[in-house]
Amino acid sequence: MSTHSESDGGVPVTAPVGANLDAPAQTPPSPDKGMFGVQGTGDVSGFGGLARRRPTGVDSPRPFGGYFDEVYDALEEAYPGFADAIEKVVVDRGELTLHIKPERIAEVCQIMRDDESLRFELCSSVDGVDYLGSDNRRFHISYQLTSMTYRRRVRLEAAVADGQSLPSVTGVYPTADWQEREAYDMFGVVFTGHPNLTRILMPDDWEGHPQRKDYPLGGVPVEYKGASIPPPDQRRVYQ
Repeated sequence: MSTHSESDGGVPVTAPVGANLDAPAQTPPSPDKGMFGVQGTGDVSGFGGLARRRPTGVDSPRPFGGYFDEVYDALEEAYPGFADAIEKVVVDRGELTLHIKPERIAEVCQIMRDDESLRFELCSSVDGVDYLGSDNRRFHISYQLTSMTYRRRVRLEAAVADGQSLPSVTGVYPTADWQEREAYDMFGVVFTGHPNLTRILMPDDWEGHPQRKDYPLGGVPVEYKGASIPPPDQRRVYQ
C-alpha cells in the first residue's frame, strides 16, 4: 500500500485499525462460537445447547389479544354446546389453540367453517404428537384451520388415550381425508366415519405405527425392490 504526502498534492492515508502499513490487514482470531450461546466447543451449529421451553398447557387469561377474542366470542355465540366442548384455551407464541373434547371435534369444525363470523374454510393439516409418559391421553391430534375470508388462523386440538377414537372431520373438510389416514398410519389413532381409513405411507401389512414413542428405533428389516436391507443396529458402523 502506497502513501502520498500533502506536498505533492496527495491525500494522507491513515493505516486501518488492525493492519500495518504496506502489509495485509490483520484480522484477530475469533473464538469458536455457535448459536444459542454455545462457545468453546466444536459444535459450531450450537444445537447441542438448544433448550426448548415446554408449554405450560394452562388456560390463558383474557383478553387473549388480536383477533383471538373475536374468534372465541363468535364460536361461543354460534355453538350451543360451547361450554361443554371447550376444555381450555391456550395462547402461546402468538398462536391460538382451542382444546376440544374428542367427541365434539367434528361439531366444532362444522361451526368454525359455516358460521359467518368465523368462516374457517380450510383445514390445511391434521397431525399428531405422542406424549407417552406425560399424559394419560397420550395422543394429541391438532387441526390447523385457516379463514381465507378474514385471513385468520386457529388450531383445534383433541387428546385421546391409546385405543380411543376420534370422529372424522372429512365430512366438513375433504382435505382431512389423506391427513387423517396419515395420523392413523403413524400413530394408530382411529377416525370413525372416515370413508377409507387405510395406511397411506407404510405397507398395508406393516406392524406398528412408526411415530409412536414406544416404536423401536432399530431392528426392523427393510425390503427394497427384492433386496434385503439389514436393520440399523446390524449395519456396519463407520468411524
